[in-house]
Amino acid sequence: MHITDDPYSIPLAPRALVRGCSVTIGNFDGVHLGHQALIRRTVERAREAGLPAVAITFDPHPLHVIKGKDAPPQLISLQHKLECFADLGINLALVMPFTLETAAWTPEAFVQKILVGCLNTRTLVVGYDYAFGKGRRGNAALLAALGQEHGFTVEQFPALYLHGDIVSSTRIRVALYSGEVARAAALLGRPHSVEGVVVKGMNRGGRLLGFPTANLHMDEGLLLPAKGVYAVLAEVSPKRHSLPGICTGGGGAYLKGVANVGNNPTFGDEYLRVETHLLDFHADIYGSPFRVHFIERLRDERKFNGVPELVEQIKRDAAKAREILSVDSAPSPARAVS
Repeated sequence: MHITDDPYSIPLAPRALVRGCSVTIGNFDGVHLGHQALIRRTVERAREAGLPAVAITFDPHPLHVIKGKDAPPQLISLQHKLECFADLGINLALVMPFTLETAAWTPEAFVQKILVGCLNTRTLVVGYDYAFGKGRRGNAALLAALGQEHGFTVEQFPALYLHGDIVSSTRIRVALYSGEVARAAALLGRPHSVEGVVVKGMNRGGRLLGFPTANLHMDEGLLLPAKGVYAVLAEVSPKRHSLPGICTGGGGAYLKGVANVGNNPTFGDEYLRVETHLLDFHADIYGSPFRVHFIERLRDERKFNGVPELVEQIKRDAAKAREILSVDSAPSPARAVS
């Protein structure tokens, strides 16, 4: 998959651009089941017509530009989003830099400059509630009218329902805020995850408790589930995509673990931390990219009456996580969108 953040320098062969593209557009926060169905439809339309499949998304998320600190945290990093795009068969990811200037574009200007001028769009697939441009005027009806003018068709993909509810990023956030990671995973089509780099912590896990932990310096703006202890699968050195470039694959190993999301009330820590004890793993991974996939919530975070009581609880947590993450029972985050 090709990746670019410059719409005026599309890394596709000139002959491909002359024929045009099958395009979808959206924020795709989470790349949940609904997004996956939409992207698959875009790829299907592309293959039917012999065109490249293109996904347009935005970075940073428009709400972070418009609302600032009041914007909700993101469900997925840009890097992980690009991995999902590649797994779903997208040929080109156009990551549009989003600014206040971009927000002021009219839908007509966006269509003329990007969809027509840069991508020569032939088919456009959008979500059931998608709207863009100044005043959010760029809905499916306006796009269809503009498509007739500029020679592309527009398909509005219907909402996806799961157990009677529309699959949405908002519903996933609600589930995560209450620690319902299994519910979030059902809507996402894979476990929710956060990522960053392993850094040195307070050196209490191994030295004091006998359970060394990988302390995550998390990518900024990602949503953490509710405070508590979780059975997790951790990925050391997951594949990373950068801009501009080409996805070259890669990936890391999935390791079983138990993670604490919280402030360590037994020790009175001030800052929220994500600390993961990896089961049966002893290598030095300081400085490594690290992704934590939340499989099941074990319990609330709580304050213990001293180190011995905490150690006994950690032993029980590790045993429970090991049981949940057995080969037969643990859902794998790998290729969940393929």
